[in-house]
Amino acid sequence: MAESVSYKCPNCGAPLSFIPGKKTVTCEYCGTEFEVSAIEEMFAGKLELAARTEEAQNSNWDIAGAGENWTPAEISNLRALTCSSCGAELVCDENTMATECVYCGNPTMIPKRFDGKLKPDYVIPFKKTKADAVAALKKFYEGHRLLPDNFTANNRVEAIQPMYVPFWMFDSSINAHAEFRAERIRRYDSGNMLVTETQVYNCQRAARMSFEKIPADGSKKMDDAYMESIEPFNYAELVPFSTAYLTGYLADKYDVPAETCAPRADKRVENSAIDLLQSTVKNFNTVEMQNAAVVKEVGKVIYALVPVWILTTRYQDKPYTFMMNGQTGKVVGSLPYDSGKAFKYPAIAAIASMPIIYIFASMFM
Repeated sequence: MAESVSYKCPNCGAPLSFIPGKKTVTCEYCGTEFEVSAIEEMFAGKLELAARTEEAQNSNWDIAGAGENWTPAEISNLRALTCSSCGAELVCDENTMATECVYCGNPTMIPKRFDGKLKPDYVIPFKKTKADAVAALKKFYEGHRLLPDNFTANNRVEAIQPMYVPFWMFDSSINAHAEFRAERIRRYDSGNMLVTETQVYNCQRAARMSFEKIPADGSKKMDDAYMESIEPFNYAELVPFSTAYLTGYLADKYDVPAETCAPRADKRVENSAIDLLQSTVKNFNTVEMQNAAVVKEVGKVIYALVPVWILTTRYQDKPYTFMMNGQTGKVVGSLPYDSGKAFKYPAIAAIASMPIIYIFASMFM
């Protein structure tokens, strides 16, 4: 997203410059000259887009209504568990037992008094059972011949735990404007010559769009790449939060405020809006975005919990994590790599130089 305007030649894309003593602006690359008034008219739209971009960056989300306060009765029925190794703090009801930390696999969880920040507005209840999660994890290991033998042998799949992950969800109505450079290329024979004809177009698009429940997880411990990999969740199944949904489950407390997550939501909105506008620039050989501005209206923010099955296993003192979307069954995880096994399988030995940890994603229904 640009906040300033770069004056480039519409013919070749090279920078334009004003040469002293002349009444025109000249492209030093292709030699084309433009009247100053023509350049001002040509780039007026770009200046407006730059101003809109600055306006968008100064527009803030309405987060005042996100979350509620816990009641004394709710607080009395909840407790907090803190990992003595990584410091993760999880919440559960007074009857739930956590045998190990879902983030680092440490077996020691220290109970402490619950001091709840905000109470969630909504929750998506678990739909996938522990049996579903165990079956998905076993299936996840299948076919990966480079897995170390003692990794799967010592992996305690039954230790997988259900956890609600905190999410901020942003609603937004926006006005999106974008300018694209598009080329249509035609090649043909002319006598003994092969001619390439390139037609360059300036394509401008604008639209008003609405986005609902743009997700951004509110946990520092939760890897954003993992959470985005197991999306999407079906937000039509959000229900008003009740502590009853925590019975037998863990829940992470948000430690990233909505204000900090807002830029991630902004970026997702911007990328989605620009992609949608670019999809309307059709029948060209190449399309390149030149300028864009996404101006949002102040949107609503809610605080919600979403269901995830998670298991972290340590192998050679490194954590490897498996997650499953507790609503849809979508799976993601990291696995160790046995470099010695690569040479037993010539067809896949070539990947021996790739990074040690791989992330795989699949859908388990």
